[in-house]
Amino acid sequence: MKRLLQAPNLALATLWADMLSGAGIAASVQRAYASGIAGQIPPDQALPEVWLDDEDQMDRAQTLMRELDDLPQRHWICSACGETVDGPFEQCWNCGALWVTGRCA
Repeated sequence: MKRLLQAPNLALATLWADMLSGAGIAASVQRAYASGIAGQIPPDQALPEVWLDDEDQMDRAQTLMRELDDLPQRHWICSACGETVDGPFEQCWNCGALWVTGRCA
């Protein structure tokens, strides 16, 4: 096992580990509940971590994490309901219509 990264909170660590697992990279969250002893140990030692089962997957995992960090930001108006959608989202939060190459489907 090899540590990939330290996460700022359990929610992000879990999401990142799930994303990696979905891409075929076996990952797990370690120190999931260590925040309960923060103060008794240094704060940086109480943060959750994402670990890889196979350290040979490290380069691929780091590439996926960089891609996740560089998602394109969009600002679009849903043609189905007129709602404004910001961020990397490809689906309207209001009506569920999908973004399709420059327009809402």
